[in-house]
Amino acid sequence: MWREQPGWTAAAILLPWLAASIFIALLFENGELGAVAALGASAASLAVSALVTVISQRFLLSAARQATSGLGPGAAVAGQASRLNPTARALRSAVLRLDRTWQEHAAQAEARLAAAEAVIAAVPDPLILIDRQRRIVRSNSAAAEFIGPGAEPRDLAAALRNPVLLAAADAVLRGERVGSVEFTLSVPVERVLRAHLARIAGGPDDRPALDGAAAILTLHDVTALKRSEQMRADFIANAGHELKTPLATLIGFIETLLGPAREDAAARTRFLGIMREQAARMARLVDDLLSLSRIELNEHVAPTGRVALAPLVDEVARGLELRAAERGIRIARTLPDDLPEVQGDRDELAQIFQNLIDNAVKYARPHSEVTVTGGLGSGAAATLVRVAVADQGDGIPGEHLPRLTERFYRVDTARSRELGGTGLGLAIVKHILNRHRGRLDIASEMGQGSTFTVWLRAAADGKPAVIKR
Repeated sequence: MWREQPGWTAAAILLPWLAASIFIALLFENGELGAVAALGASAASLAVSALVTVISQRFLLSAARQATSGLGPGAAVAGQASRLNPTARALRSAVLRLDRTWQEHAAQAEARLAAAEAVIAAVPDPLILIDRQRRIVRSNSAAAEFIGPGAEPRDLAAALRNPVLLAAADAVLRGERVGSVEFTLSVPVERVLRAHLARIAGGPDDRPALDGAAAILTLHDVTALKRSEQMRADFIANAGHELKTPLATLIGFIETLLGPAREDAAARTRFLGIMREQAARMARLVDDLLSLSRIELNEHVAPTGRVALAPLVDEVARGLELRAAERGIRIARTLPDDLPEVQGDRDELAQIFQNLIDNAVKYARPHSEVTVTGGLGSGAAATLVRVAVADQGDGIPGEHLPRLTERFYRVDTARSRELGGTGLGLAIVKHILNRHRGRLDIASEMGQGSTFTVWLRAAADGKPAVIKR
């Protein structure tokens, strides 16, 4: 011990010796000691002070080692007090209190650390901790999709290379308490993210938190919200445009009939026919908008009825045969007799097949065939019933397929309007299937035609539908 703390040991030796030397000097001054005796006494007192100090330090060191032996997390201490010397026993009670306090503090720190790590791992949104050098020091599994795998710490700029985000992070690290920004990631697919940053270092000395973290960064994917806002804006614009066009036509013809064509019977007859077509177009659009609104209102409530699909499809197809015959198109239906009933709303399912078969008749080549087939799925889709409507048309380019169910989306706007389409048919189909917990698959081949396949859940008992011929 005296080798490890020479300054303290020297002070412990010299202070008693200094006091003894003063006393010897006083005796020498009074003539009670001679010079040789005074020097000898001083040397002797130094030797005694050094010997006593070294021996006492070794004794105390031994006692301290005995008092602290066996202490620490998980160590056994029972039965050791009886083997200690008196000094060690005197020290041991204080040491035990310190040991218990230390273990309690250590356990609390470990519990807080485990809780912090559990919270970070359980957060469903991407969460990243950064230090004062803007390095990533900790992240949860949800963040790996955005920052990728890699050793930590690493610079935030290496994982998220967006100037807006990095500037906000720098501002928070410089002293701002919170910051929030929106930015766009273009790879692997374009997404809009909202980043929220908050400073977590605090206290009188502004000490950093877990792993040296000074700020926390959370990411929220708001792509769907932004798309929804854009779709809503587009819907209002498109609906207004779709209504404005026939309305402008009606106003124009009315003004003409009230003016120059007032007495022209032939023009009046022709204009009234056009006005009737435009009014019917507006009526179809309003009906589709109301239908779509009604379906969306109940989309969260799945229907509980039972519907036999084969007779329903036959009824819809018969209603469209006259229109198909005008273009020389034949509607062929080959649905199996043992096709199970499905869970659904009969009127809404009729609307699905009305839209799909009507579209097939409109866009198929003249003097061709529209086929309606059905059956049960296989494998993971064994509890689903499928009905496919296929036409022999020009086909749809692949880049348009993902957007066909958007409102007012048309591959060929002019042709769709010419055929009387509102641009809402497939959107209605999609939302009805959402309510029925089904789905729509679309496949198309240029020059060959398109196939729209509806998947619906079979009724609970899976019984075949009873079909009356």
